Amino acid sequence: MANITLKGNAINTIGHLPKIGSKAVNFTLTTTDLSHKTLTDFSGKKVILNIFPSVDTGTCATSVREFNKKAADLENTVVLCISKDLPFAQARFCGAEGIENVEMLSDFADGNFGKSYELDIQNGPLAHLHSRAIVVIDEKGIITHTEQVSEIVDEPNYAAALEAL
Repeated sequence: MANITLKGNAINTIGHLPKIGSKAVNFTLTTTDLSHKTLTDFSGKKVILNIFPSVDTGTCATSVREFNKKAADLENTVVLCISKDLPFAQARFCGAEGIENVEMLSDFADGNFGKSYELDIQNGPLAHLHSRAIVVIDEKGIITHTEQVSEIVDEPNYAAALEAL
């Protein structure tokens, strides 16, 4: 399990992010219009998974805004923002913020994404939500970069994720 903190207090995830060089595990998540998307739907594209506990927190919202800005200039790349928020909350946030360059996806239905990528928080006040993490996947479905953010209130390293493309 990954040892992370929430405002300095130790918490753990259920495991470790996938290894760089491994094949990304397929997943099915719910979109803001309640349809479903899989990783396979993005075959042939570079994919950044921006994973976080809830879009209704400051740092999570900031990461969506930052990737939304940066994604506008990326070729053959999609940024998937993934949380366990209800799709309605994700849609409300995107509408209020003018978010158009990233796709919001929810793991609320069965939580299989968080389990497969071993990033669910195991204990503490955010137990059962996703930890803050970045996973970059190339056009062939191979993981080229991961970041498990060690302090949940900190932002991910945007530059490192973009350089991994």
